[in-house]
Amino acid sequence: MIEAGHIEALKSLVGEKGLLIAPADMAAYETGARYDKGRAAFVARPATTAETSAIVSYCVRKAIALVPQSGNTGLVSGSTPDGSGSQGILSLDRLTAPFELDRVNRTVRAGAGLRLSDLNGRLEETGLFFPIDLGADPRLGGMIATNTGGSRFLRYGDVRRNTLGLTVVLADEAGTVLDLSSGLRKNNTGIDWKQIFIGTSGAFGIVTECVLNLEPAPKQSATALLVPASEEQVATLLVAMEDALGSYLSAFEGMSGNAVRAALDHVPSLRNPFQGGIVPDFVILAEISRSTPPREGEQSLDAVLEEVLAAIWEREDAPLADAFVGPPREIWALRHALSEGVKHSGRLIAFDLAFRRGDIMPFLAHMKAEMPNHFEAVTICDFGHIGDGGVHFNLVVAKDDLRLADPDFEADLREWVFTVAVEQFEGSFSAEHAIGRKNQAFYDRYTPDEIRRLAAGLKTITSPGPLGAITF
Repeated sequence: MIEAGHIEALKSLVGEKGLLIAPADMAAYETGARYDKGRAAFVARPATTAETSAIVSYCVRKAIALVPQSGNTGLVSGSTPDGSGSQGILSLDRLTAPFELDRVNRTVRAGAGLRLSDLNGRLEETGLFFPIDLGADPRLGGMIATNTGGSRFLRYGDVRRNTLGLTVVLADEAGTVLDLSSGLRKNNTGIDWKQIFIGTSGAFGIVTECVLNLEPAPKQSATALLVPASEEQVATLLVAMEDALGSYLSAFEGMSGNAVRAALDHVPSLRNPFQGGIVPDFVILAEISRSTPPREGEQSLDAVLEEVLAAIWEREDAPLADAFVGPPREIWALRHALSEGVKHSGRLIAFDLAFRRGDIMPFLAHMKAEMPNHFEAVTICDFGHIGDGGVHFNLVVAKDDLRLADPDFEADLREWVFTVAVEQFEGSFSAEHAIGRKNQAFYDRYTPDEIRRLAAGLKTITSPGPLGAITF
């Protein structure tokens, strides 16, 4: 709890609608997307950069800790308060303006509180889109703070690659506003300061506006579900697809049979596309696309994809065992249902890992072999972005498993998975979910001392006030 005088002062800065203090009003902000729950002193909801600056300035001067919160779709407890009741939440949900499209520059200046679906909905009539494809619907500020990748990273890259400018409020006594909002794609006149605020969980400052690169929306696409001849040949299949398709290849997503079955069980409207309804142990969603409309005499993308797959099938090493070419909407519906399907199949303990592309399948094979020896009755339901080295390594435990009552169980499980991923396979313990309280101990362990000193020094310079759910 904080003093009533602070509440009145904060309310004077953002108005009645801009400050929540009733428990019922704050509940949704205190509860994370994946089981975590804290207790907030208040929820501040500024509607402008100026209001954000005023709130931050006041809280820094009064030593009130703030946790920035965007869409609250994160999975590592980075956007929710702890249980002390002493931290305030600074929500971006009212920061939805401006929305300024520059069609020639192919950019948009937008408020950090705008949701991804709203952004692309407004852009639809222009033929452009922000090319980050996700199952969730986050707000732009959170996507920037976590440097989101998504399913089409292979073609378009991550948020960092598609961010040209930012407006940021620093957690200092003045609530300093940094205008880094240039729409230039080339500007080598000094340090590219915006990069400090991308992928760093909001610890160095709060993004209130952004200038984003837009891409022509695909006007043609073709998709297929591929069954590799063996999991060892997934890498061979990926290279073969890239060699044959070049920039046409926009997605190469891996899906375990366990994850697919969970989605089919949870969403009855999904069609099971596999022969006899038998789901393979591992499936790949491949997509190719063009941003141009069909031209007379041009080979359709369905035909292109079928021709390429036939050629790969006939190779001597035959990395492809089966393929199902189908409607993009139907096939992507299956991919986007994986997360919810897995979540509803039991208690979910989720990891967001990254590896060199050739190490993903060896890691998964190792974990499938070793999991029963370390943790019995834990089901691996992995899926992810084979094309960029990312994997959502999801572990499901039966909801009535007595081990879930023991806090050491999940801690020991996380310890083992991260140790194998980082120390044996030289991977990352956080591909695109950033750090958060769940990953703090692993950041502390695996980040070299000199890097931690630099990060702490930068935090002191940019935002010395208590900001964010992590410690650099």
